[in-house]
Amino acid sequence: MEEGYQNRTAFIKGAKDIAKEVKRQASKKVGRSVDRVTDEYSKRSYSRFEEDDDDYPTQGSQDGGYYRGDSQAANDDEGGHSDSTEGHDEDDEIYEGEYQGIPRAESGKGSLAGGPGSVRAGAQEFTDIGVSEAERRKDQEELAQQYETILQECGHGKFQWTLYFVLGLALMADGVEIFVVGFVLPSAEKDMCLSEPNKSMLGLIVYFGMMVGAFLWGALADRIGRRQSLLISLSINSIFSFFSSFVQGYSTFLFCRLLSGVGIGGSIPIVFSYYSEFLSQEKRGEHLSWLCMFWMIGGIYASAMAWAIIPHYGWSFQMGSAYQFHSWRVFVLVCAFPSVAAIAALSAMPESPRFYLENGKHDEGWMILKQVHDTNMRAKGHPEKVFSVTTIKTVKQMDELTDIGTDTPMWQRYRMKIISLSQQIRNNILACFSPEYKRRTFMLMAVWFTMSFSYYGLTVWFPDMIKYIQKQEYESRTKTFTKERVQHVTFNFTLENQVHLDGHYFNVKFLNLKMKSMVFEDSVFEECYFEDLTSIHTIFRNCTFIASLFYNTDLFKYRFVNCKLHNSTFIHNKEGCMLDFSDDFNNAYMIYFVNFLGTLAVLPGNIVSALLMDKIGRLRMLAGSSVISCVSCFFLMFGNSESGMIALLCLFGGISIASWNALDVITVELYPSDKRTTAFGFLNALCKLAAVLGISIFQSFVGITKALPIIFAAGALAAGSFLATKLPETRGQVLQ
Repeated sequence: MEEGYQNRTAFIKGAKDIAKEVKRQASKKVGRSVDRVTDEYSKRSYSRFEEDDDDYPTQGSQDGGYYRGDSQAANDDEGGHSDSTEGHDEDDEIYEGEYQGIPRAESGKGSLAGGPGSVRAGAQEFTDIGVSEAERRKDQEELAQQYETILQECGHGKFQWTLYFVLGLALMADGVEIFVVGFVLPSAEKDMCLSEPNKSMLGLIVYFGMMVGAFLWGALADRIGRRQSLLISLSINSIFSFFSSFVQGYSTFLFCRLLSGVGIGGSIPIVFSYYSEFLSQEKRGEHLSWLCMFWMIGGIYASAMAWAIIPHYGWSFQMGSAYQFHSWRVFVLVCAFPSVAAIAALSAMPESPRFYLENGKHDEGWMILKQVHDTNMRAKGHPEKVFSVTTIKTVKQMDELTDIGTDTPMWQRYRMKIISLSQQIRNNILACFSPEYKRRTFMLMAVWFTMSFSYYGLTVWFPDMIKYIQKQEYESRTKTFTKERVQHVTFNFTLENQVHLDGHYFNVKFLNLKMKSMVFEDSVFEECYFEDLTSIHTIFRNCTFIASLFYNTDLFKYRFVNCKLHNSTFIHNKEGCMLDFSDDFNNAYMIYFVNFLGTLAVLPGNIVSALLMDKIGRLRMLAGSSVISCVSCFFLMFGNSESGMIALLCLFGGISIASWNALDVITVELYPSDKRTTAFGFLNALCKLAAVLGISIFQSFVGITKALPIIFAAGALAAGSFLATKLPETRGQVLQ
């Protein structure tokens, strides 16, 4: 007490506050004294003032009773102001978020004097925590049952379908993000002069960003709300997607794509949790599965835009050699549209009423549920139907506020809020591993990891194997020339896919041409002239250049391996890397077409899972689809041609999507509302980590062996399907 009041004025003010509080507690008859006589008297008096709909539990009460912070007795005595949740000054000004606390009568007697009351208060505090947690658990169970009844009354109609398309745009943005880097990589690697390690990092950086984003935004959505978290995450994705289309350097582009991935990482865990809280029990599995179709639509959108934009190299401009804006950057910009559209649409939608009710905000939750009811009834032609619910159970809130005082600087207040929020998030994450949820969390971790490892590993391995088959076919057509002697000849046409060994070239001119996949080895170039030459995959190895001139070429130093240059000159070399403007329209078309087919192939699986999810159950759908996917992996052994690999890719994608849909639904339903997005975000982050590992491992076997990737994928899917059967079935249960 002596530390709390540093001067006489503050001490007098504190004493007055304590006196007023003691007076109010006496008038309400809710303060129970330590001795039995006072306790019995308090109980008899309190029965006259107790109300059935009290929302605030008495701090430190022995039986967990409730009182209303705005009781008439208190208002008569104090002028109607309460310090239970917000700080007040003498003019009854409210300082939001500052907890002053209400001292109990006995704590005012014992604690201030340092007597035995302080010991009893300390022991009582631990008892109150257990009682409050039990009350909170009971409130959550009652709310879950009542909430399901309310959703039944609200019906399923226009509001849910509107929200379906709004959240579908957010899920579509996630699907687009997965494909963006893969589509721009062939162009970006030439535009930015990327080495093989840099290309690999660019391909994986989005997954790292999404891993961080899923964990971060999933945890925040349980604390600050589903809608607000989703808006922030989509805004970050849109901003950095926009910037990434304009930045020139590799490091800045990598950084922008990383933060873009961090933003979109929150989409999946929040979208499914958000939408599930507007769906009744019999509609939840089916409509969450329909929602998954937007991920497929995102892939189709990305494939179509890539095919329509990237090969059209005329859609570009440049300012000297320092700034170049090629068609692939236009594609990156267009891919940000779904995220921007989702932000605009989501701004008109309300927060989840379940989130409000879980956080003690009765009126806000009631108003949104009434909006859902009225919107659906008007759309069905029954505007006269009235929302009959008047009171909804709210969950008792744990005391998590901290007294930071009115004199605390602004920066320190924000610092305390961030620390408090971080602590709450940490507690929420640890709660997912509490004895009650530990088993299901570890089981889901194993299922998410095995499915992601096999699915992402194989879906990246498929295109790489197709490229390897194409490369083998291309190399089989390579022409080899040995010991040729060429003099006084001018080459002004494309030289492609040739190997020249031990040749001698005298007074030969290479003018306005392109060299593609050319190898010159152990050759001599004497008095040769190279002008306006563009090279792709071209190498000079162990060659000698005598009195030769290079003018406006891109033959940089790294293209000359163990070569000797005597009296040779380089003038006006091309700067930076050159895009291959005439190359591979057909190859680009094939890449986009293959991804389009692979994405479209999941449509039957989406339809089947949506129609059967509520009929056969989540576990049968998850385990059955995983087993069939496992068996389909062994057909990959027969994929020795390009068309065969494409067909197997479509087969695997169409089968495995049903297990993904079931896994999304069961993850939503296995956790209570106050931990739902935290758990989903954590599991989705683990999914992205498994994806990175799967992609890295499977890519290392391209061109070496087929057996090991297939064995890894089949084994992971078999383990996942077995563990899935150990999860509890959630079909027919109310949303916790």
